Amino acid sequence: MEDDDRDRKLWAAAEEGAELMSEGEYQAAIDELTRVIAEDDENHYALFFMGSALLEVGESARALKAFVSALQLEPEYPGALIGAGWALHSLGRYREALRVGKQVLARKKDDPDALYLMGLCHYAQDDKAAALGYLQRFVDTRPEIEVAMEADAIIQILRGQAVRMDEEDDQED
Repeated sequence: MEDDDRDRKLWAAAEEGAELMSEGEYQAAIDELTRVIAEDDENHYALFFMGSALLEVGESARALKAFVSALQLEPEYPGALIGAGWALHSLGRYREALRVGKQVLARKKDDPDALYLMGLCHYAQDDKAAALGYLQRFVDTRPEIEVAMEADAIIQILRGQAVRMDEEDDQED
């Protein structure tokens, strides 16, 4: 019961930062979450949302540190684990991001975030067969339309049904 009370308090403290993020107010979220973390540096929710906000503003290295800090407190926190994977992807550390994706998929074999992460990491490494497999599995989870359209576009490129815009520019020269 005491753990549940502490968890509720941690969530309540981080909630304003999460709300600011959902409104697209990333810098305000970072400011709020910085305040929350200063008061309690063991608030894994605040650390998770801090990592998410930092990713949104392009501070991938700081985001990774926040996600890792959250995972040190709560090793089974799936959001922090996938967030760390996306931070690693943003930093071009694809092999490490793939290891994170595999960890998530070992726990939940059809986790959409992990499937998309795996697909994009394999795509970045030019492993077309693996990228296609993961991206198709991702699309089969019926994600939000915007992300599904992005994945479908990459799938078309992998199948040779479309070309990337940068490749199209090269062909015109």
